[in-house]
Order: sequence, then C-alpha cells, then structure tokens
Amino acid sequence: MGAKVLMLITMAMAMLGMVLGASHTVGAPAGSWDLQTNYTLWASRTRFTIGDELQFQYSTTMHNVVEVRKAGYDSCNSSNPIATFLTGNDVVPLAAIGTRYFICSVPGHCAAGMKAQVNVKSKAVRTVQRCRGTGKRLRCRSETVLSSATTAGTDQSAVAQLGLAVVAAGLVLFF
Repeated sequence: MGAKVLMLITMAMAMLGMVLGASHTVGAPAGSWDLQTNYTLWASRTRFTIGDELQFQYSTTMHNVVEVRKAGYDSCNSSNPIATFLTGNDVVPLAAIGTRYFICSVPGHCAAGMKAQVNVKSKAVRTVQRCRGTGKRLRCRSETVLSSATTAGTDQSAVAQLGLAVVAAGLVLFF
C-alpha cells in the first residue's frame, strides 16, 4: 500500500510541475552566477514563462544580484535598484510578462559580462523556427503560435485541480 501512495504523490507532483513554472538555475548547466558564464547565450537558449523562477547561486564573498531597470543594465549602474539579493542562493519568481534585468554590483563584474536579461513570456504562446533547404541555402523564419494546451482549449489550472482530485480520491480509496 505504501508504494501505491508514493506513486500517487509522485504523479501529483509531476502534474503540478507541468502546470506550475520551471526553476531555472542562472548559468546552468555549465555555470552559475559567476564571471565565466555567457548570460546572453544562456538566456537565449532558455524559454522563461510566467510562473517560472530564477535561482541565482554564487559565493556571497565574491558576488551579489541586483535587479535593475534597462538603463541600469545597459550602463552597469546599480544605484537605483529594484531589488537586491545577497544570500548566495536567491530565488526570484517570474510572475509577469516582460523583460527583467539582473547585474552583479561588485565593481567591474557587470562590465565584464556578469549581467542577465530575461524575457518572460506567456505560457499561451511560443515561437517556432521553421527552416527549409540545406547548407548556405538554408532559409529560416520564426513565427509565434499558440501552445498545444491553448489550441486544445485546455485550462492549466483545471488540469492541476483534476490531478489533485485524482490523488485525493486515490488516497481515500487506499486508506
């Protein structure tokens, strides 16, 4: 009976993970919040959506994380911060669509590239790149399309509620 309960709990967590956001360790998998990681490349390879979270991992004796506006990001100026993080294991929720800007305010670090621009998008749409041809004749175009859940008319919160109801019913039946 314990194995069945564990299986139900695992299924519930998996369903919630699909509905809720993802956790993105900044700079992962090859780096963290440091001077070696290319954050422009890292962010370009990651899709950030509402409900996701950023996790900044760093040595508190060497770095910090400051959220700034675009002007502060462009000029590496942290004198007017939106938020300052100092724990070395900071979690930043991405609750709204838009662009967020983060820098390290230790002198010289931002100018050396220790800054990240994160573009948060809706879960309802995604960008698809379609390519034709080969080699030098390869032609690509990007288009924004509705996600499969939106196209099918699936409400993500309804999926989560259904998953929790199934787990609760399963637990009642087993006990």
